[in-house]
This record gives sequence, structure tokens and C-alpha cells, in this order.
Amino acid sequence: MISIQKNSRSVYPIIVPTRYSNVGTINSYILDDGDSLSLIDAGINTKKYKEALTLTLSEKGYHISDLSRIFLTHHHEDHVGLVNWILQQKDIPVYAHYEAIPRLMVDQEFLLMRKQFFTELYISMGCIEEAQPRLKKLQQTIDSQKEQALQTVIRPLGEGDSILGMQVIETPGHSADSISFYDEDRKLLFAGDVVLKTTSSNAIVDPDVKGNRLHTVSQLKHSLKRIQHLYVEYLFAGHQEIIEDHQSVISNKLDRMQHKANRLYSVIKEGIHHPKEIAQDLYRHKYNSEFSLVMSEVIGYLDYLEEEGRLKKSLQNGVWHYIAL
Repeated sequence: MISIQKNSRSVYPIIVPTRYSNVGTINSYILDDGDSLSLIDAGINTKKYKEALTLTLSEKGYHISDLSRIFLTHHHEDHVGLVNWILQQKDIPVYAHYEAIPRLMVDQEFLLMRKQFFTELYISMGCIEEAQPRLKKLQQTIDSQKEQALQTVIRPLGEGDSILGMQVIETPGHSADSISFYDEDRKLLFAGDVVLKTTSSNAIVDPDVKGNRLHTVSQLKHSLKRIQHLYVEYLFAGHQEIIEDHQSVISNKLDRMQHKANRLYSVIKEGIHHPKEIAQDLYRHKYNSEFSLVMSEVIGYLDYLEEEGRLKKSLQNGVWHYIAL
């Protein structure tokens, strides 16, 4: 893999093809500042990814033991997979957003709250029966809490912080804890999954640490607009290609988001009013095969259209009923 050098800083991409989801590759990045090495995101916990990380380091004359720190753009398993494996070889600091901490530490109180949040959410969306496999998986996470937790103390980062000459920018939407690292001097941006070159970055509905439902589509739209206006030569995404034309890529993403919103609005205007039925009409067989992501997307865009003043809702027999305005 070609490295990118900018003003005494080198970036060594680790881009590994995968069948995980539909993302194409899982990406991590090594920052070489001459006197220290940083890893941005830690891929997925597979032999293939361990070999890719080890090989990338060795090609530059380094070993795992030469890493000085790990930065996490968010808590998803394909970004944190090798953290514990690395820490077993060298105890180094791990940095992430404060919203990531209960997720990464698999905090039981937080997980119980989250399961209750989704139980109530799926009841109110009229799809509690289809949600049972998802709820069962959430319970399994609670039961295997100790095995999944990161074996370290997370050092929190947030909006306005600066580290290694990079600004920390909160870019939620894909996840509550998404952050980007912006090296303004070198025009480099490490953006996790906020924007991907060829596919949409899902705005995944979730509660914050206090249990409040996040309006993730609005968050993602705001995050995209924020980074669109940054001066960036290379945008290092969590999947797929490194992006060199981020402004036009983001313009296309914003257009696509508005298209999705308009399509969902049309379904409601045509007379389908309950979230489950809206999801079934829009996504057909994917409603069952990709239930969690489908309902997350539908709920996110319902929230977005309601915020935009294009919908109103009422609770009927415990299920939300949406009307187009």
C-alpha cells in the first residue's frame, strides 16, 4: 500500500478487503511522526487483519511494540477489533469520544438501558415481533460483558480538543460517538465512517448515554456539511478508497439523503402511516433480512421529516401513526 507523506508526517494505510457488511474494505491508518507511531482505528479481530497490520509495520521497519497510542473514530466492532490484542503486547493509551466509553467498556447499566430503549422503540414502531432476534443479540452482549470489554482505561476526547496537531471534530450520525481528526496544516482528515466513497454511511438510531433518542439523520447531515467545508487533500475513510474529492462526494451524499427523505415522504402521502408498513413498502425482503438497519433508517428519516415540519405523528394503540403535511 502506498504511503502518503506530508510535512514530516507519513500515513500508512491498512486497507483489507472484507465480506463484512457491504463496505468492501476495512481500513486503519498508521501515523508516523518520526518520533512516534499512532494507529487510527484497529480494524476487526481476524487473523487476516492482524497479518495486514503486522506486515504494514514491518515493511516500514516497525513492530507492534513501536506503537505509541491508538485513536478510535467510534466504537463499532470493525474499528476496535485488535485493540485488546495490541494491548496484550504493549500497554499504550487508547483515545475515543466520551460517548464511546460505556460502549467500549460494555458497561452493564448502559447496556440494560439500551436494551430497554430498543424494546420500547420497537413496540412504538409496531415491529416488536420482528425485533426479537435483535433484542436477543443485545441480551447476549450483556451476558458476555467481560469478554467483549476493552482491557484498558479509555482517554476521552471531544469537540475542541487537539492532539498531535490534529483537531478533534465531533461528527455524529453514523454513531453517537463518531469523531474525526483534522490535520489542518497538512490538509488530512481521518473521518471514520462519516462519509464513504461509494456507499451510504448508515445513520444508526441509538440512545445517548442518558437514554435520549438521537436524531441521527439530522446529525449525519450536519456532520457532512461540517467536513465538506474543511480544506482537505486526503480524506481517510473507515472503508473503501481514500477520498481526494471530498466536497463533490459529500454533495452526492447529501443529495442522496434528501432523495431518501422525499421517497419516504411519498410513501406516507400515498396512505401508508405505520413505521413497520412504511419499512416493508420501501425495503421489501430486506425488511426481514436486514431488519435492524432498515428500521434504523426508517426511524431516522421519520424523525428528520418531523423536524422539517413535513410530518406529524400521533400515538394510536401504542404505535406511532404518521401523517404527511
